[in-house]
Amino acid sequence: MREKVEQALDKIRPMLMADGGNVELVEVTADGIVKLKLTGSCGCCPMSQMTLKNGIERLLKEAVPEVKEVVSL
Repeated sequence: MREKVEQALDKIRPMLMADGGNVELVEVTADGIVKLKLTGSCGCCPMSQMTLKNGIERLLKEAVPEVKEVVSL
């Protein structure tokens, strides 16, 4: 599942990079929890949690149905 998540993140990264940020995949647990670290401008942006939940999590769940939740570290 980690490879599928990485492939999906590769499609999301250009949008984040356009705003000076990026995302790093830290871990994918056996129960479908994806742990990410937002970097660059995304790491300190006040809207980062909304980006994580409403953007990244939604897109990852569409691309990889086994994903149950996305959390930020």
